[in-house]
Parts: sequence; C-alpha cells; structure tokens
Amino acid sequence: MAGTGQRLDKWLWHARIARTRSMAGRLVAGGKVRVNRQRVTKPAHPLHPGDVITLMLAGRVWVLRIEALAERRGPAAEARGLYADLTPETPSPPRPRGLERAAGARPAGAGRPTKRERRELEKFLARR
Repeated sequence: MAGTGQRLDKWLWHARIARTRSMAGRLVAGGKVRVNRQRVTKPAHPLHPGDVITLMLAGRVWVLRIEALAERRGPAAEARGLYADLTPETPSPPRPRGLERAAGARPAGAGRPTKRERRELEKFLARR
C-alpha cells in the first residue's frame, strides 16, 4: 500500500472525517476537497503520507496533513494518528458590550428563571 497510496474517500472514512464512505465520496465529488491545493473531484484520487488536504466541512475549513495510511477503520484514537491538524486558529468575534445583564440574560446552567426574571423577559419581548 505504501507505493500505490490510498483512495481519498477511503482515507476520509478511515480517519473518521466522514461517517460513511459514500458520504466521503459525495464530499469529494461535490468539490469540497483539495489535495495539495488542487481541487479533486474523483473519490479514487490516490493519497500519500505528506499530502495536505483542505476541505470544507460543517461550515468550517479544515487543513490536514496526512501522516499515515490506514488498513482499516479503527477506533477514534487510532484515526487521530492518521493526520495532523494544520487548521489555523480563528479568533472568536468580540461580544457586544452592554449585554452582560440584559433583560432575561442568565448565566449558563443557572436553572429555570424566577417569576421576577420571567416577567422582566416578557416585558422586554412585549416592547419589541
């Protein structure tokens, strides 16, 4: 396998990037995958260790360098060893100021709103 490479759709499935092999094939055929900056539309495109894959998945761009090829679809820990994630960190957008204590704003996990908080929220929504 080291000399011939591995099919792109099969590698995406083995690396657990796609849930099914047919989903991986549709991802490639849809033009969402680039290998070494070249758009690939054939699921049978051969991959080799060292290749860089750029793909659009779940509204996010992923950049992965292939570290190894796989013989089987193993556990997730084994799948993470097949690639190195080169995706650049994107900073989260800044939160607008003044929304810390808006009507009805509650910290996450604070439980159900009290009667007073519920009434404040209803007043706020009625003003809109």
